[in-house]
Amino acid sequence: MEPVLPDYSDCCVNRLVPALLGTSDPPSCFSEDIFLAKTVVLLVLDGLGWQQFQDSKEIFTSLSEFSGNSITTVAPSTTAAALTSITTGVPPGEHGIVGYRIPVEGGILNSLRWSTGNNSYKPDPHEFQLKPVFENQQPKVVTSAAHEGSGFTKAHLRDSRFSGYGNRSELIELIVDSVKKSEPFIYAYWDGVDRIAHEFGFTDRYFTELEECDLMVAELLRRLPSNVALIVTSDHGQVEVGDRMIELTDDLNDLLSKQSGEARFRWLHALDGSEQDLLQIAKETFEDVAWIMSKKEIIDEGWLGSLVDRTVEARLGDVALIAREKIGFTDPAEKMPFKLITRHGSLTKEEMHVPLLSAVT
Repeated sequence: MEPVLPDYSDCCVNRLVPALLGTSDPPSCFSEDIFLAKTVVLLVLDGLGWQQFQDSKEIFTSLSEFSGNSITTVAPSTTAAALTSITTGVPPGEHGIVGYRIPVEGGILNSLRWSTGNNSYKPDPHEFQLKPVFENQQPKVVTSAAHEGSGFTKAHLRDSRFSGYGNRSELIELIVDSVKKSEPFIYAYWDGVDRIAHEFGFTDRYFTELEECDLMVAELLRRLPSNVALIVTSDHGQVEVGDRMIELTDDLNDLLSKQSGEARFRWLHALDGSEQDLLQIAKETFEDVAWIMSKKEIIDEGWLGSLVDRTVEARLGDVALIAREKIGFTDPAEKMPFKLITRHGSLTKEEMHVPLLSAVT
């Protein structure tokens, strides 16, 4: 199995916003009728991969009527990196949010909570994330009220005009109200699919959430006035990992200063002078279940984009363990509020391919 590399120059999530805001040519995967609409609503359903969508077509009675196909997300296929690429229009190698957990002065930053755990140091979100968002156009953003003012919100949404909802009904109302106020572009975000899948896996709770999302889309279409393009995409797909978590061996731990990233795209940071030994032992130990890559290989092969800022390069580890099988790599320093059943971050087709679906009212 070969990794699915991001198609950063064409059909990738980083290409959507610049094209919709008119600052770049549209990717080849765009439906032409999008650009005939007076208003565009971009709805990101966190955690809905293309394979998940295809496997549940009977649930998605509304979304199945949309036109479109799959596109790629970014590497790593994780929320912090992908959402920031959507809003900035550039790959992670340029914006700098290179994963879930990122090395910073005095610790490891949890990029979604914007915390190092001991709160000894929190980088300025406007400086840590290196690029402007939404082509400096400050559109209306409709997302969870719980995210207002957070470090990650400041990093990937910057000074956008924030409208916070508490539930699905409020999300619909805020979008419809924004359209009626002649907003030309609205960015909306819903995290239910990702949240439910992480906690409960691909169970009845998950399929109920898919059904509720489809009903939400149907209600949006019913309520929106004519000549509005509704575009639905996602930041990543998912795979069920459950208890299939692998601990690093002692000979690897002896060469480590720390770990970063996430379970399915784990960065290993070598003690000084141990980089080659770390790479060799990692390959000997885990090459049957993961792609083992050096930092140089990741950069040279364009996994993070054709440009990797020098500041960003310093945030990467020396060796990456990218899970090929349905497993994850543990980090004792990584604390979770509950056991994650589904995970993402790697470059399998299930995680990398996401929907790009559209309908015009």
